[in-house]
Amino acid sequence: MKEVGNQLTDKINKGVIYFIFAIISFLVIYPLVYVVSGSFAPGNNIAQMSIVPFANGFTLKHFKHLLFKTDYIHWFFNTLFIAFWTAVLTVITASLSAYVFSRFKFAFKKSMMMALLILQIFPSFVGMIAIYVILLRIGGMDTLWGLVLVYTAGNIPYNTWLVKNYMDTVSKNLDEAARIDGASNFRTFVQIILPITRPIITFLALTSFIGPWMDFIFPKMVLRSPEKQTLALGLFSFVTDKKNEFTTFASGSLIVVIPFVIFFLFTQKTMITSFGGAAVKE
Repeated sequence: MKEVGNQLTDKINKGVIYFIFAIISFLVIYPLVYVVSGSFAPGNNIAQMSIVPFANGFTLKHFKHLLFKTDYIHWFFNTLFIAFWTAVLTVITASLSAYVFSRFKFAFKKSMMMALLILQIFPSFVGMIAIYVILLRIGGMDTLWGLVLVYTAGNIPYNTWLVKNYMDTVSKNLDEAARIDGASNFRTFVQIILPITRPIITFLALTSFIGPWMDFIFPKMVLRSPEKQTLALGLFSFVTDKKNEFTTFASGSLIVVIPFVIFFLFTQKTMITSFGGAAVKE
């Protein structure tokens, strides 16, 4: 009887756990499925849509409208330009600075690292007035490269810490062996450190790309011209007080995911790699 009672208790516990996970999965997946169904649903108003996904039918007219009757492609390439160069510059600056902090000893090293940490504590909104004034004086207002500078500068403090902590796990014996072979510090960084730290560099590139991709606040502050709009600004114009084109907005949101899917397909092995298994810690 005791074994039967224990088996019954185990089944009840498993049933409760499965039920909780089912509820959580539904709460997470349903909004995503609803947006996908909305992108293919006839009509424009969200009030006309059924709460059951794909119950309203299927159409591709919203995608055709986006691609051929709006500036969506232009918004897409503007955003791609900003996100791509932000990721490139962030990877270069953060990895180089992290290498310097990880491998070299110099005056005020701890103070500078602490300063980077303190800078990261403050939200970006605190510096919006200063950012506006600086961009205005250097001619960066209403330019895509101005936004790239803003995002790159904001990414440096935390990402320097992140990459530096990872590089600390890489044995310094590798550096010493490279120097014995006559390699310079830069060559050691490029040919030895970067390949070993590829998992964290890939993660850094992905997060640096995602940040600007759908950001709304800074593009709204910096960009003024219609031809300089990003995806976030353009898509927002479909769901304002004057317009309620939710299905068009959903179609545009669905296309936004494509770069991330492609990136994940090419980097999934690197992303899954354990961050701690790249090299032996001293």
